[in-house]
Amino acid sequence: MTALVSLVRIAKTFENGTQAFGPLDLAVDAGQFVSLLGPSGCGKSTVLRVIAGLLAPSAGTVSFPQSRPEIGFVFQEPTLMPWRSALDNVRLPLELKGVARADAEMRAREAILRVGLQGFEAAFPRELSGGMKMRVSIARALAAKPKLLLMDEPFAALDEPTRQALNDDLLKLWREDGLTVIFVTHSVFESTYLSTRVVVMTPRPGRIAAEISLDFPHARSEAFRLSPEFSKAAAEVSAALRGAHA
Repeated sequence: MTALVSLVRIAKTFENGTQAFGPLDLAVDAGQFVSLLGPSGCGKSTVLRVIAGLLAPSAGTVSFPQSRPEIGFVFQEPTLMPWRSALDNVRLPLELKGVARADAEMRAREAILRVGLQGFEAAFPRELSGGMKMRVSIARALAAKPKLLLMDEPFAALDEPTRQALNDDLLKLWREDGLTVIFVTHSVFESTYLSTRVVVMTPRPGRIAAEISLDFPHARSEAFRLSPEFSKAAAEVSAALRGAHA
């Protein structure tokens, strides 16, 4: 299978001399859900920004063998405009791209419906819970109809029930849209639940210490979270993370 995105010997060193990560090689195929798992400061978020083109690598290359796909980015903080309603926040990137207003409106409303926020189109960020704000952020990314979705610890600040609900919704969107997802997390359990593949990184400068394929049905559920198969896989991921620290 041809990779959707390929990273070859990429590395990033900042102007102050801090080496964030690398060199590392990573190829992600279309339709995969890949989690980058590792300690704080190992460069996971920086890798996403390099893939998105928000940062230039200090070395190596990022390529899209099948042409550059539409990319959506969901940050750790929802980064919503406080003076814009939920609908207007979702529509904003479409406006910036010059999408016709009627089309942008339709796509924004559809995205809000798909993340379960119908009825809150006119609500402002201050009127929304943390989980609802993150749903708006995801809707904003989906409205652009991305093929590659980059997610930087989007659920880290949420309570566990909300986090699990958003995990389930994210998997549903991934399946329905045929998305390719690269997801940054600190959580062994979240990465095990969501992913088809977990990439474990070492402490800074981040390098790839292990890759674990998770061959489970895509339609995962609470029963899967409680299954022996999940516990065994989580233990394998946890052991790889401990090995990366060592």
